[in-house]
Amino acid sequence: MGLNELFKMQKELDSKIEEQHGLVNMDLVDRKILALLVELGELANETRCFKFWSVKPASEQSVVLEEYVDGVHFLLSIGLTLGYTSDIPREVGTRTESLNEQFLILYDLVSMFRVEKQEEPFHVLFATYMELGEMLGFSWDEVEAAYMEKNLVNHKRQQQGY
Repeated sequence: MGLNELFKMQKELDSKIEEQHGLVNMDLVDRKILALLVELGELANETRCFKFWSVKPASEQSVVLEEYVDGVHFLLSIGLTLGYTSDIPREVGTRTESLNEQFLILYDLVSMFRVEKQEEPFHVLFATYMELGEMLGFSWDEVEAAYMEKNLVNHKRQQQGY
């Protein structure tokens, strides 16, 4: 499976959400961008990479992966909304030496993308997020599997009136 299949799965979920919540034809890009920023913060919190004052370790890898995949959902959703579903070139991503710096760069990229909403900055953002996943120790196969699992959870949530 590849990114194109994940885009298809996300499109199905997005369509269901938009229909059930009366959001068809509404501009949800800024809400999705804010959701991505929130998910990025939740992920940083689980890694604890910035908590220099604490000796408590990061959350278990399964928890970190689930938070990471939440960000993947919103990146896919934003890409779908704006029609940026072509293959993302990996070489455009940024990778730093530290998780803390990687998160800060991602916050900057999300903010810049919000202003521009162009395909190239989206590709850079997406590829840089993928670099974060690798820095966290996740293989693409793990990300795909976790995405599919969380996608099922999200569909069930919609059926249950989440």
